[in-house]
Amino acid sequence: MSLRRACIMGHPVGHSRSPMLHGYWLRTLGIDGAYEFADVAPEKFEVFFRGLAGNGFVGGNITIPHKEAAFRLVDRRERAAETIGAVNTVWYEDGALVGGNTDWLGIVGSLDEIHPGWDADPGNVVVLGAGGSARASVFAFLERGYSVALVNRTLARAQKLAAEFGPRVSAHEYAALPALLGQADVLINNTSLGQAKFPPLDIDLSPLKRSAIVYDAVYVPFETELLGAAKRAGHRTVGGLSMLLYQAVPGFAHWFGVTPKVTAEQRALLEADIRAKTGT
Repeated sequence: MSLRRACIMGHPVGHSRSPMLHGYWLRTLGIDGAYEFADVAPEKFEVFFRGLAGNGFVGGNITIPHKEAAFRLVDRRERAAETIGAVNTVWYEDGALVGGNTDWLGIVGSLDEIHPGWDADPGNVVVLGAGGSARASVFAFLERGYSVALVNRTLARAQKLAAEFGPRVSAHEYAALPALLGQADVLINNTSLGQAKFPPLDIDLSPLKRSAIVYDAVYVPFETELLGAAKRAGHRTVGGLSMLLYQAVPGFAHWFGVTPKVTAEQRALLEADIRAKTGT
């Protein structure tokens, strides 16, 4: 059997940590496979993408600036990718190139592993932001039976997103946050606030009940001010590096036929690489 190869398609793509992530699993699981960088210019993307199998690839991941093109060019899309409106992972099924979205699985997968039973009694989630990451969060929590309150600086954007997802999603301005936090079982930050070189996310967590989980999709720095404040207040937390790790699991399973486990060693390797490159 020939070597099974997957790749990360972007332009530029050298900053991606996907080869390190998947390379770790290939190595530790003893799988005869490869995960490669594929730096593809936009004008060459369609030919490359539609010819993945011909080039010896079993699938791959898509990053900027090819996400919209990939969404358009797959043979079919999984329900999650269709609903979220983004394809970040592709694989073949019976010769058809299938587009999926694993970001939402990164969210629920990390919660399942780090805080087992977190969704035993689904209630309310507050999602900060209304971009692509927030769309994945809304889908994820709806799938687990939660109601979602979207809070965004631009209310109209949140309203548009809420309307797409139906009656269990509501849209709010930041002024409503204290009241919403009082009802929340999970708070997730899907904005860039708190990320290195961005302004901090300045919110008061005191209305949150002690049992609430605080999730920050930002992973540089590893512990944002939001997560630090949440830990000091006694909340369970999840950081963005966990989302990055767990969103990679389903793609690997599709390409290489084994469902891998996220390990402490793997997390430490990624942390060291991020620290070396960002100085955090």
